[in-house]
Amino acid sequence: MLYVLYDILRTRLESAGIGWAFSILDQLEFRALAALALAFAIVVLFGRRAIGLLVRLKVGDAGLSDADALRTHAAGKANTPTMGGLLIAVAIAAATLLLADLRNEYVRLALVVIAWLGILGGMDDYLKLTAAARGAGSRQGLYAWEKLVFQLGLGLLIGYFAFAAGDDPQSTADLAHVINLPLQKTFQTTQGPVSETLFYLPLAAYVVLMMLMTAGMSNAVNITDGMDGLATGAAAVVAIGLMILAFIDGTQKWAQYLLVPYVANADELAVIAGAMGGACLGFLWWNCSPAQVFMGDTGSLLLGGLIGFTAVVLRQEIVVLIMSGLFLLEIATVVIQVAVFKYTRIRTGTGKRVFRVAPYHHHLHMGGWTEPQVVARLWIVSILFVVLALATIKLR
Repeated sequence: MLYVLYDILRTRLESAGIGWAFSILDQLEFRALAALALAFAIVVLFGRRAIGLLVRLKVGDAGLSDADALRTHAAGKANTPTMGGLLIAVAIAAATLLLADLRNEYVRLALVVIAWLGILGGMDDYLKLTAAARGAGSRQGLYAWEKLVFQLGLGLLIGYFAFAAGDDPQSTADLAHVINLPLQKTFQTTQGPVSETLFYLPLAAYVVLMMLMTAGMSNAVNITDGMDGLATGAAAVVAIGLMILAFIDGTQKWAQYLLVPYVANADELAVIAGAMGGACLGFLWWNCSPAQVFMGDTGSLLLGGLIGFTAVVLRQEIVVLIMSGLFLLEIATVVIQVAVFKYTRIRTGTGKRVFRVAPYHHHLHMGGWTEPQVVARLWIVSILFVVLALATIKLR
């Protein structure tokens, strides 16, 4: 909003001799870093009041767990307020509305992702924590299929409009729809796109990919959110990586230098990625061990959805999946555990487990690592995944 107002009033401000005072808003790098700082400040400054409000509303974790081995661990966190993801959503939205170019279609779609998944996660948290929960003593909120329907529905909606936003009439290339393969050289010259092998996604394939990425990453971050600060810190690291990717893919000079697809107008997503990183770092202030508040599904679903959405728009799904290696590892352990248990129970009558408990962070905890050790070490793993992912961009 601030940037849009400046752009509209640019001529008047310059004629009045004060345009120089606002010209720094023309620098995307400044606005992205300012969004990071603003979102961080919002969460830190309003965090205590938000936590107090959640306590007064008795929006606290019940200390329940569906896994017997984790009941003692979960009970120790009883009455810690949850739904703190509302604070993350507000901070990201506020920084975006103030510093991003709201005329940009990708920015507006990102705001839809924040609102849609924030509300979906809030409904899930509400059902878990109130008398409306399905079954006494249960942590059941929305059923998995119910969440999946809304997640896929969101992917369908934003996939359609994001595909249309990639049709740049002023560009000779259609790189916003190209399939970006590992080690593939894809760049644009004045004559058009150049690549050894160049494939384009039709609308249907693009939409399906958006559905899978937004729903998959949303659930992956949600699964990882099981220890104080774990998902929050990892999401902050990935958000910084996304901000760098948005600068690269959305800037023609940088994209051509690194031989990656140039996606016109996608550079504005750097502001949203910066806001996401700042909000996560600010939330970590209150969520680090011992946590004073949990983000709940309200925060984890929207963070994962934003990661998936940004990956598809930037045409960097594989790079972002490498960045999100920790989240993928966590959800993979759950899939493996459930699949093996059901298969062996059918074959032998007794289900067998691959891990002590899934997801993997609980497996490590049950193996003797303290919770702070698990969190800190998995943060390191997440940082290494992001570094590896960024390094692959140069391997062309």
